[in-house]
Amino acid sequence: MRRWQNSLMIGCALGVTLGMHALAQGVDVTAHVVFQSKAGAMARKAAASRMASPEEVVIWLTPLQADSTPATLGHSGPFRLVQKDKMFMPHLLVVPTGSSVEFPNQDPFFHNVFSLFNGKRFDLGLYESGTSRTVRFDREGVSYIFCNIHPEMGAVVVALSTPYWGVSNSSGGITIHSVPVGSYKMHVWSEAARVSNSAEAERTVQVGGTAVHLGEITLEGATDQIKHHKNKFGEDYRPDREHSY
Repeated sequence: MRRWQNSLMIGCALGVTLGMHALAQGVDVTAHVVFQSKAGAMARKAAASRMASPEEVVIWLTPLQADSTPATLGHSGPFRLVQKDKMFMPHLLVVPTGSSVEFPNQDPFFHNVFSLFNGKRFDLGLYESGTSRTVRFDREGVSYIFCNIHPEMGAVVVALSTPYWGVSNSSGGITIHSVPVGSYKMHVWSEAARVSNSAEAERTVQVGGTAVHLGEITLEGATDQIKHHKNKFGEDYRPDREHSY
């Protein structure tokens, strides 16, 4: 009997320890992004666009407790936005606030990378093939990145002061891993869409000891900042001229 009681006590203690470890490690928070259908020509145009896909929607959770943000914000880099074939690769980059991002030019011609939006504002000037520039994203926010020479080039850097974020896959699924127990403010960003219900855009999320599913997050089309941008002088790009780049 004593041996059985000892085994039971050890088993209970082990269960409590594992449970506390699970709480300390955090739980998964999931969501599913869907696009709200629209009628008429706008719907047909959206269906033909890659932005009609629920992919590359970013959701992040900001802790509401003052002392709950960990000292480390996750991946520390290095981070790169490569210029190749008149494209930025990757198109979307999520980094911890304070991170430096390298912008290497791997095309055989000049580029002029700039951003004039509410995230990080900068202008790297002209720089040639095989060279690189670096920008430190020292404030939280969304930065739209362009080239002043090639209007077709565009990318996004999202700098976050929380490690609790996820990016949707091609089917709209998002998983944010290892979220500790607590209260959080949810934020949603999409390049060419917005949350259809404004109350959903920044709602409070309660995380307990088990996995949390946020349900469906419905987005509707909005102005695409990448497709409808000006050059660094706030002017329309000039028509293509005779040049080698």
